Amino acid sequence: MCTYVTEQSPTDGSGKGATGWFPLTSTTVYFDHPVHAQADHTLNLDFVNPGRGPAARVAVELTAESAVGLVQAIARVLTQVSTDLTGVDGPAAQRLLDAAEGLTPVR
Repeated sequence: MCTYVTEQSPTDGSGKGATGWFPLTSTTVYFDHPVHAQADHTLNLDFVNPGRGPAARVAVELTAESAVGLVQAIARVLTQVSTDLTGVDGPAAQRLLDAAEGLTPVR
């Protein structure tokens, strides 16, 4: 079943595709059927720069369990690095970590 649940997020970073590095401008996050991963459904991340054409895309398909682990890892890192470096409010990062650690995929 397709979920059609999709979110877009402005992105400031870089991605490496088949033709090398390119600036990222947007990330699309959706939960749907994967193209390549061996799972019925995956959390899919498309890191893109539409202004550079279809080749400026890095696609990732993660199982729900792997996606939860990634969210937890990101939250752990953001709580351990100085706010001066990340620009992320320390208490907000801790709330993110607390919420992320409460996520457990049902098997």
